[in-house]
Amino acid sequence: MTTRRLATLAAGFALLATLAAPPARAQETVLRVAMTAGDIPLTAGIPDQGFEGWRFVGYNLYDALVSWDLSRGDVAADIKPGLAERWEIDPNNNRRWLFHIRRGVKFHDGSPLTAADIVWNFHRFTLESAPQFNARQFAFARAYLGNYESIEQVDEFTVAITTKQPDSLLPYNMSFLMMVSPRRSAEVNNDADAFARNPSGTGPYRFSRMVPGERLELVRNAEYWDEARRPRHDRLVLLPMPEASTRTAALLSGQVDWIEAPAPDAIPRLRSSRMQIVTAPYPHNWSYQLNFVDGPFSDVRVRRAANHALNRADFRELLGGVAIESFATLPPSTPYYGNPVRYEYDPARARALLREAGCLPCRVTLAISTSGSGQMQPLPMNELVKAQMEAAGFQVTLQTMDWNALLQMGREGRERHQGVNGINISRSLQDPFNGMFRFVWSRQAAPAGSNWGHYRSPEMDALIDRALSTFDPAARLAILRQVHEKMSEDAVMLWVVHDLNPRAMSPRVRGFVQAQSWFQDLTPITIAPR
Repeated sequence: MTTRRLATLAAGFALLATLAAPPARAQETVLRVAMTAGDIPLTAGIPDQGFEGWRFVGYNLYDALVSWDLSRGDVAADIKPGLAERWEIDPNNNRRWLFHIRRGVKFHDGSPLTAADIVWNFHRFTLESAPQFNARQFAFARAYLGNYESIEQVDEFTVAITTKQPDSLLPYNMSFLMMVSPRRSAEVNNDADAFARNPSGTGPYRFSRMVPGERLELVRNAEYWDEARRPRHDRLVLLPMPEASTRTAALLSGQVDWIEAPAPDAIPRLRSSRMQIVTAPYPHNWSYQLNFVDGPFSDVRVRRAANHALNRADFRELLGGVAIESFATLPPSTPYYGNPVRYEYDPARARALLREAGCLPCRVTLAISTSGSGQMQPLPMNELVKAQMEAAGFQVTLQTMDWNALLQMGREGRERHQGVNGINISRSLQDPFNGMFRFVWSRQAAPAGSNWGHYRSPEMDALIDRALSTFDPAARLAILRQVHEKMSEDAVMLWVVHDLNPRAMSPRVRGFVQAQSWFQDLTPITIAPR
């Protein structure tokens, strides 16, 4: 046999072997995200680490009765059906909401979702006598359940939630309560720590593995009930990186594909390296909640002085222009902004108010964090706050701590932390309740809710009660404007800036639409090959 014939036969056999072999497995596509969080958000249901926990873990592993529409970037995000396909107020009882549960949904462990599972979950974070009750989940949930009274199963796919008083905004609060699998919880004897190591929800991603303090890996849920939101990449890797410079270096070196809150002075370098810089307005408030019970801020003149002490244009410059000056709780684009007082930079006016209040120099302690969800660049920003307030007659002590420790202080309220006059926790303004009511309603006084400083006003309570009892949107809008104007008149916060939500991404990241929201949908993202 000639050499040429042997070569021909060998080539033929090689071709047959290739055709007979199974096709090569496509390379796994991975999206690697550097978060600002100092640790991995809790995976046992309602997450910790602030709204970054909801953004990257909560809404990826789990669903709530109500979801957020994050598909567009040209309008502010609003709620949409989630595990409940629709809801309505009981025509015979305006304190009773009916939620109709979506059929065909399965938890990651294969168990089907029914109304009984919703009731079980509510008992998990509200009913101390229930075997599945979890105190930590209760602590996270109660800010959204200040008006909650009870839940009942109406039929296999309907639950009724009754509130203490009429609550026209209840569906918004339902969006923050994650539903976990009762079956998986039973397998670990309702041990929340064991559940967190192998969680089961209904979300678009499934748990894969976790290296504590280092990384959390989630994989695509190919059977997710919403086909439009089945992830277009295979694996999501979440990495806690609280230092902005570390996140920036990780993106530039190719260790990650996406970073939250890049350092403003690094943005030109990132752009020159072909990284995508994405910004958009969103409902965010970088401010300080104040102590209304004891200390200098119990006097409205001192609160007004603090607001006049800040030159907000300097903060916008510090942040590389990716911020909006904040003179009130809400940004002016909000429909219920109204006509609030505008506390312009006026250090002479600030000093005069302090002298009038008998507090010059005026000593205050502000609790701050080193990093965290929505905290932007907390250390340099707080140093600038301190410098400007002191130039106007204050003496400021900054009490610095970890982000989760600051959140815990916020949940516990000023009574557990006497001597602290204000806390710097960036806040979501997603809706009227979470944007305004929870900070100024007496029923939300911490630890029951988010009114950390225990602000109390009969006039404000009456306005909020009227708004919650008004189910007509147009009539309610007028009341909401009055609430915001009253917040401004009473200088209920020290306002600094509204964020523009900057994030930086590799040019390989495709298909992302930045929603005007604290939350973002990662599922449409594809990763181009290197």
